[in-house]
Amino acid sequence: MYKKPLPRPTLESKEFWEGCKRHELLIQRCRDCGSYRHYPRLLCPKCNSENTEWVKVSGKGQVYTWAIAVQPFHPGFAEDVPYAMVIVELEEGVRLMTNIADSRPEDLYIGMPVEVVFDDVAEEVTLPKFKPAGK
Repeated sequence: MYKKPLPRPTLESKEFWEGCKRHELLIQRCRDCGSYRHYPRLLCPKCNSENTEWVKVSGKGQVYTWAIAVQPFHPGFAEDVPYAMVIVELEEGVRLMTNIADSRPEDLYIGMPVEVVFDDVAEEVTLPKFKPAGK
């Protein structure tokens, strides 16, 4: 049984989570100006258009920044400390908060190439995580 809190999909994020369940990383893109956006939302932050589509993205990116958690904010994370909370910038330009699999916090560096992996943590939820590229 998975002990950590699970995301609660909203109307805006439902497609993102359904894509993860299929092991596809989907990001919103504005059909009018072409910009990608994450977190999912109704309006494009660049042109205010509601004309949105969901597109499968490369799943490749780089570590933008991170912070090390030394105290768990929830009991489910107690066995994981210390762990890194990482911001990954995708090739498409959007940033996601995530975890890095198959890597220790001390091995992280800005610009580290990473690629998406999917963690089926519960029957109803799959989490996108990242691992060092080529590993």
